[in-house]
Amino acid sequence: MTKLSVNINKFATLRNSRGGNNPDVVKAAIDVQRFGADGVTVHPRPDERHIRYNDVREIKKIITTEFNIEGNCAEQKFVDLVLETKPDQVTLVPDTLGQLTSDHGWDTIKNKDYLKDIIAIFKKADIRVSIFVDPDIRMVEGAAETNTDRIELYTESYAKQFGVGSRESGVKPYVQAALKAKELGLGLNAGHDLDLNNLKFLKENIPWLDEVSIGHALVCDAIYLGFENTIQLYKRQLM
Repeated sequence: MTKLSVNINKFATLRNSRGGNNPDVVKAAIDVQRFGADGVTVHPRPDERHIRYNDVREIKKIITTEFNIEGNCAEQKFVDLVLETKPDQVTLVPDTLGQLTSDHGWDTIKNKDYLKDIIAIFKKADIRVSIFVDPDIRMVEGAAETNTDRIELYTESYAKQFGVGSRESGVKPYVQAALKAKELGLGLNAGHDLDLNNLKFLKENIPWLDEVSIGHALVCDAIYLGFENTIQLYKRQLM
């Protein structure tokens, strides 16, 4: 079964836009679990423009499902936070300072030695490691050499192709990358711009997906459909 991890960054964005603690991101994490999702994802950034570092600490106290922390491991503050809170999984993303949203995967060939070193630090702390990669066979092969546990396929390109009616050509490189990951013994996650329209087709073509992480689209749908109902609708796409 492919697990659904809900990224709650957008709750924090809304809270921070007004000040105070409404909506309460800790309650959002509790509700994600209560409404049937398999995990909670957060992506703290150095400027804390959405999820704050202390939010991560508070969520850790109440988490009963899988906890996934995404972020840029070049920031020592991020590394320290992950080692302190010890989530089930850390997803390493090659963001730059001030980046609006993640927009590319790791060059696992160029950064192999760096990734091997940082991944070893997290694995020594018994934290499963996933690294963000583009659907490129070479990058998947490079990822296997870093000793990561999983890769997360960056799915923006798939989502764009799906949106213009080119779903077959859009999903093809992802299937190829996923097959290579499976061949190399890597676990497989996916995320970015997945939604109620394109999720089922991706799952049908890559049925061995371990996990998808979805935030923006799910929270937008929840405004119209309700949070609990939306989580269940996304879960159905993964059956």
